[in-house]
Amino acid sequence: MNIIRDDIRNIAIIAHVDHGKTTLVDEMLKQGGVFRANQQVADRVMDSNDLERERGITILSKNTAVHYNGVKINIVDTPGHADFSGEVERVLKMVSGVLLLVDSFEGPMPQTRFVLKKALELDLKVIIVINKMDRPDQRCQEVVDETLELLMELDASDEQLDSPILFASGRTGTATTDYNQPGTDLRPLFDCILSHIPAPEGDPDGTLQLLISTIDYNDYVGRIGVGRIERGRITAGQQAIRCVHGSSFVSAPTRLAGLFTFDGLKRVNAEEAAVGDIVAISGFPDLLIGDTICNVALADPLPFVKIDEPTISMTFCVNDSPFAGTEGTYVTSRHLRARLEKEALTDVSLRVEETSSTDAFRVYGRGELHLSILIETMRRQCYEFAVTKPEVLYKEIDGKRCEPMERLVADVPTEYSGAVIDKIGRRHGTLLSMHGENRMRLEFLVPSRGLFGYRGEFLTDTHGEGVMSAVFDSYEPYKGDIPTRTTGALVAWEDGLSTSYALFNIQDRGELFIEPGVKVYTGMVIGRNSRPGDIDVNVCKKKHMTNSRNSAAAEEALKITGIHIPTLEEAMEFIDDDELVEITPKSIRMRKRILGTEARKKLASKLKG
Repeated sequence: MNIIRDDIRNIAIIAHVDHGKTTLVDEMLKQGGVFRANQQVADRVMDSNDLERERGITILSKNTAVHYNGVKINIVDTPGHADFSGEVERVLKMVSGVLLLVDSFEGPMPQTRFVLKKALELDLKVIIVINKMDRPDQRCQEVVDETLELLMELDASDEQLDSPILFASGRTGTATTDYNQPGTDLRPLFDCILSHIPAPEGDPDGTLQLLISTIDYNDYVGRIGVGRIERGRITAGQQAIRCVHGSSFVSAPTRLAGLFTFDGLKRVNAEEAAVGDIVAISGFPDLLIGDTICNVALADPLPFVKIDEPTISMTFCVNDSPFAGTEGTYVTSRHLRARLEKEALTDVSLRVEETSSTDAFRVYGRGELHLSILIETMRRQCYEFAVTKPEVLYKEIDGKRCEPMERLVADVPTEYSGAVIDKIGRRHGTLLSMHGENRMRLEFLVPSRGLFGYRGEFLTDTHGEGVMSAVFDSYEPYKGDIPTRTTGALVAWEDGLSTSYALFNIQDRGELFIEPGVKVYTGMVIGRNSRPGDIDVNVCKKKHMTNSRNSAAAEEALKITGIHIPTLEEAMEFIDDDELVEITPKSIRMRKRILGTEARKKLASKLKG
C-alpha cells in the first residue's frame, strides 16, 4: 500500500554556470540550522574539491539536507557547466522537483535550456528562482518573461507553466515573491518547497528497490552508491542483490557494509531507511551507476535515465618524450588504463576504448572542459601521459554524415559584435538572434569543431570583455571544411637549456611559450609562428665570448616581450593534428608527434609528393 512521506522533500538545484547555485545552497544550510550561529564557514562550502574552488565552478553533484518545520529537505547541488550535464541528468532521478535558478541580468542561458528540458521530460515540479535580484543592472521582470518563453518553447505542460516564481539573493540569503519588496530571509523559499514540491510516495512494506544514481569512492570501504529508495525499506547489515543496469545479470546476495543518510554536510550512519529517503550504501565491490539494489527474494530492476552520447574524443597515450618518467609517478600503460577505467565507472558521460596500440586509449567525453578537468585531476595525482587534439564524433543519420552542433550564446560589447559574427560565420555558424544596446546578446548554432581554438580569438576580438558559453544542441548534416590553425609553430631543433640570447633573437618570429632557463628537447613546440608553417629554431644558442668588448652590446638589455605560458585548455586548443600535449605533474609541454627534424621533413615532402 502506497503512503505519502510528508516529512521529506527531495529537490535539485539546476542552473547555468555562475548563476549562484552553490552560494544559495550555502545560505540554505546556514538558515536551515546546519551551522552554529558563531561557526566560521567557507564560501561555497559545497564546492569541496580543489579544482572546483580554483575555477569557481561545480564539477560533481553533491548531496546535503536541511530541516525546516519538521520536514527534511534533501538538496542536490548540481554542476552548471554543459560539459558536466551527465552529472545533472542522472541525479534528477533522485528528486521530485527542481529549483531553476536564473540570473536576474543574464536570463536563461544555454545550460538553463538543457537542464530544464531534462527536468520537464521527467515531469518534475519546477520552482523558478530569479537570483541576484540585488544586482544594480537587474532586469527581473524581463527575465521572468524570458524564462516563461523558454518553458513554452520546451513544451511545458500547463501545470509547469504555472510554476511559482521567487526573487532571491543568494549572497544575502533572502527571498521574496515580489521583487519590489526585498525579503529578510529564505523562509518564502522554504515554504514554497514544502507547498509545491510533492512529497515522495511509495510502498514502505513492498520489496526493496533502490536506484543508484551516483558513485563515490572511499579507500577504506570501497565504492559507495547514492540513490533514492523507490519502494520498500532497507536496514543496515541486511542481505541484498544487485541488478546490473542494461543487463540481466544479478549478483549473489551481499551483506550491506554500511548504510548512511545525509544531514547537513555529513553522511550519518543509519539503522534503517524507507521509501523516499536518499541514502548511501557500501558493500558491493562492483556497484555501477544505474544499478538497482533489491531484496534477495525479488530481482526487480528499475529503468535508468538515458544519458546523452559523448560529442568529442581524445587519445590518451603513454608519454614517450625524452623527459618521460622524470616528473611523474604513474607513467606506464597499466597505470593509465587503470585510472581511466576507474574514472569511467563514476562518470556516466565518459567512455574509454582500447586502440590498436597497447600504449594508447581513446577517451570520449561531452566537451573540452569535461576532458580537461579529467586531465588536470590525473596530473595532480602524479600521472604522466600525452594527449592528442580533440576530435568531434560524427554520426550517420538517414544515410548522411552528421556532426554535433552547439548552441552558443555570446554577450559582447556592441562595438565588437561584428567581429564575433564574422568569425563564427567563417566557422559555418548560423546567427539565430541578437538583441541589446550597449551589450549585444548573440545566439548562434555552430558546429562543435568550429569552437575548437576559438575561445582565445573570442577574448582577443572582444578585448577581454566578452562572455561566451555553449551547450550541445543537435546533430546536423556535415557543414564542410572549417579552417583550422592558420599559424605554424616554433619548434626546438636541439636538446638543452633555453637562453635569453636565443629567445631575444627569436621573439620577432612570433609568440613565445617558454622563458629562459627552461629545459627543451628536439621537436618541442616553444612558440607560435606569426605566419603559416613551422620553423625550427635554436633556443639554446649562446652568445660567443670574444676578447674585445663591445660597450654598446654590453649595455644592451635583452628585453624579451610577448612570452605567454599556455594553460592546459590553451594547449589543447592550440595543437594541430601532428602534435601532442605532454602532461606531467610539474609541466605542460607541446611537442611534435615525430620529434626528429629530418624525419618530419621527409614525411612532409612524402605527403606533398
